[in-house]
Amino acid sequence: MEDETDSREEPPWIPDWENGTGLLGVDDPAMVDAAFERGEPHVGCAVIGLALNHPDPEAILPRVARALRATDPTRRHQGTVALAHVARLHRTVNQECLDLLRARPRGNEADDDLWTFVPRRRLPWWLWRHQLPGHLTWHLYERWRP
Repeated sequence: MEDETDSREEPPWIPDWENGTGLLGVDDPAMVDAAFERGEPHVGCAVIGLALNHPDPEAILPRVARALRATDPTRRHQGTVALAHVARLHRTVNQECLDLLRARPRGNEADDDLWTFVPRRRLPWWLWRHQLPGHLTWHLYERWRP
């Protein structure tokens, strides 16, 4: 006899804004916008979820920029992580996010993923200035070590 739990459908996915559970599964930009308007404390996690799940970077990047503009340092960091995911998954970034990222400390997650996954011709000089010395050191010295 077949187990009854196998034939049942999963309950609909509902994010828990109070505890922050299930927010990495968010894929609706309108849901993230509404969370920003309500001032939800875990909206940064939803922005990361949107970056991971939504297929259109043009819909994701304005929400990432909004997280990068936040006054809360945790939310700004979550915006940085979301930008890193967009760079890795979609290989793109917009000028607004680059301008906001420039104000963040160098060496963060987004710096490395932008340098690795976005075409370098699209990256600003300040990111080149930060990343190029390490890249050249690797090519000139570390690459040839036995």
